Amino acid sequence: MPAVVLVVDDSMLIRYTVCRFLEERGFQVESATNGLEALEILERVLPELIFTDLQMPKMSGSELITALKKNPRTSAIPIVIVAGRAGGFHEKEKRGDFAIYKDIDIQSQLEKALEAVTGKRRGQAAGR
Repeated sequence: MPAVVLVVDDSMLIRYTVCRFLEERGFQVESATNGLEALEILERVLPELIFTDLQMPKMSGSELITALKKNPRTSAIPIVIVAGRAGGFHEKEKRGDFAIYKDIDIQSQLEKALEAVTGKRRGQAAGR
């Protein structure tokens, strides 16, 4: 059974790009347009990894991360922040495991984020 990843971004283009990248690498992908939708998905699915934008309507990525970290069921899920450099929000949000930027070659950044986060998870699992 493929690993599940949740992608949360209000930009249809970014959401599509990230989802397709992950699907091409064998992941099962769920997607949401904001933090509230993501929380609804998390009621029925427990992903191994979450990619989230920070600036979204209804519930921001920072608010989503707060909700994830407060819930014992989701607190250990690695989080990759997908941010625009111009916003500077990624610098204030330190609770993510990795950050990538929408406005620079996103494909290579996604590859680096995936390697960094899944490698870290494999290392943690082996150490148990």
